[in-house]
Amino acid sequence: MRISVVRTGGFAGIERRGEVDTSGRQDEDEWRALALRALRPDAPCDPADPAGGVRDGFSYTVTVDGRTVSFRDPHLSDAQRALVSRVLKEGA
Repeated sequence: MRISVVRTGGFAGIERRGEVDTSGRQDEDEWRALALRALRPDAPCDPADPAGGVRDGFSYTVTVDGRTVSFRDPHLSDAQRALVSRVLKEGA
C-alpha cells in the first residue's frame, strides 16, 4: 500500500509532503487499518465547503493506492490526524 500526504496552508503557507510504501513492512496491517479508518466515507469534513476550514489552518490531500481525499483543519477525525502525522513523520 502506498500512502502519500500533502499538507498546505498554515500561517507561512509552506507545503509539506510525505510518502510511505507499506509493502513488506512488519506493521503493514496496522498501516492498512489506519488508512481505511481515515478514508471511510463518513469522515467529518466537506472539502467542497469553503467555510469548512479555519483561517491559517492546514489543508490535506491524502492518496492511498490511487484513491485521493482532501480535508481541512480542524475537521479531521482521530484516524485522519494519526495517519497524516505518521506519514509526514516517517515518510519525510
